[in-house]
Amino acid sequence: MAKNSVQLVEVGLRDGLQNEMQPLAVKERIEFAEKLIEAGLRRIELGAFVREDRVPQMAGSEQITTNILQKYGRKIKGSVLVPNEIGMLAALQTPVKDVAVFASCSESFSRKNINCSIEESFSRFENIFRLAKKNRIKVRGYLSTCFACPYEGNVSSKKVVELARRLYKMGCYEISIGDTIGVATPGEVKKLFKQLKKVIPVKNLAGHFHDTRGMAVANIYAAFQEGVRVFDTSLGGLGGCPYAPGSAGNVATEDAVYLLDGLGVKTGISIEKLVEIHHWAEEKMKKELPSRVGRIGRLNPLGKVSGPAIAL
Repeated sequence: MAKNSVQLVEVGLRDGLQNEMQPLAVKERIEFAEKLIEAGLRRIELGAFVREDRVPQMAGSEQITTNILQKYGRKIKGSVLVPNEIGMLAALQTPVKDVAVFASCSESFSRKNINCSIEESFSRFENIFRLAKKNRIKVRGYLSTCFACPYEGNVSSKKVVELARRLYKMGCYEISIGDTIGVATPGEVKKLFKQLKKVIPVKNLAGHFHDTRGMAVANIYAAFQEGVRVFDTSLGGLGGCPYAPGSAGNVATEDAVYLLDGLGVKTGISIEKLVEIHHWAEEKMKKELPSRVGRIGRLNPLGKVSGPAIAL
């Protein structure tokens, strides 16, 4: 990847919607994905193969994944989340060629989130990797609570590096480092990625920042300065975490693109179209979404604001 370009992984359809009280129907999620593709997103997490009785927001992920990849498979890189072998077997019934697994850096959060220990979560990965290798599917890894846990407090960077390295050795082509509760600051981000780069090539690292304390965009910039060129974002800032009270959603795609455009970094994504999607999503979700850029647009070179009119 060129030094002056960045890839954004849109996780609003999965990480965003699965934590929202207002579910979207399959037809609406397909429309959502198509709008994101039209805006220029090329890496999109389309859903999660999880138990529908536990995560009803992800019901229909198989239908959505199949529909979008049959239409746009050559244009985008679509992925799905698989928590275990059952989820992986379901994913194999679709055209998907990219799946994601997730683990926590905190024992308490791991048990609350996926009802097992960290070690047990890694044991579950073994069959996923076996099936992925057999079917020529790539595996991405998420690490949550990389900076702090809502139950245990600060998380050791040594633990994060150890688990990230373990995922990399297992075969993850990319490890996404998550600030799940949005507590990290730019200095902490730079320090952690400096340590990670010693054991994992920076091209195989990604940043996943929640915006609970308004630091997500600044943290993207800090990670970018360390050479990270892949970031997870969520349209409008959708999402949160049911096991971290008060936690905000992932950094808004619009806000991240605004930052990167200002740095002269290529993303291939249109802010103007993201703003349109933002307002569409607000109507569907029946709530105001937190993205600042999505709400007011941006001032273009002619002095006109893209987005809704602003009355003084």
